[in-house]
Amino acid sequence: MKILGIIPARFASSRFPGKPLVDMLGQTMIQRVYNQVKKSKCLTQLVVATDDKRIFDHVKSFGGNVCITAENHPSGTDRCFEALSLQNEKFDFAINIQGDEPFIDPNQIDLLCSSINMQTELATLIQKISALEQLLSVGEAKVVINSEQEAIYFSRSPIPFVQKTEQKNWLNTATFYRHVGLYAYRADVLEKITKLSPSLLEKAESLEQLRWIENGFKIKTVETEMEESICIDTPEDLQKALEILKSSKIS
Repeated sequence: MKILGIIPARFASSRFPGKPLVDMLGQTMIQRVYNQVKKSKCLTQLVVATDDKRIFDHVKSFGGNVCITAENHPSGTDRCFEALSLQNEKFDFAINIQGDEPFIDPNQIDLLCSSINMQTELATLIQKISALEQLLSVGEAKVVINSEQEAIYFSRSPIPFVQKTEQKNWLNTATFYRHVGLYAYRADVLEKITKLSPSLLEKAESLEQLRWIENGFKIKTVETEMEESICIDTPEDLQKALEILKSSKIS
């Protein structure tokens, strides 16, 4: 089974323009992400998908594989499909890897890759929630699953709702999961979902994966206990990441 790892990397960002090229103690963010992902044992090939020549030239400069994609993609999923289509060889699956997580654990990528087969349509990682603050945060997508470990629903609200129990005690009476933002798409399914129109649930929750569920696609979930990666969305996040780099042995 051939698996293509894709790192979408846009230059424009409302909260942090140009963040793929910011310096992180001698390496750019996109270079650190690329080097971490390269440690994966399951990916057949890796490519950065960007809409900007500055990022394209930079990735080329450190020996990375990169392709130019359109500027107007509405989501990373659409950019992934174009990147997959631009490759000179055929792949069975594509893995969408966040381009703003310089400390991403390659073992998480391998965990997701090892869970898929040609019957899998889509797959993603989930993690048990242990902190009430995380459960109640609208920035965290929560997910409920069925007996086949397939996602039934994603929400920014805490789900399931626990009747007759104070919210502060919910974690003691039910199991809650958060979504971890790695996706595996079977190649033919990736093409199909990029042709779907935005759905009502997707618009309400601002969660793209609800469009796929509403249209009958199955999303396999795989539980991970690995430490959460740091996502850099703002200059403040970058400063926190730099402090981690300075106090660690990460090169």
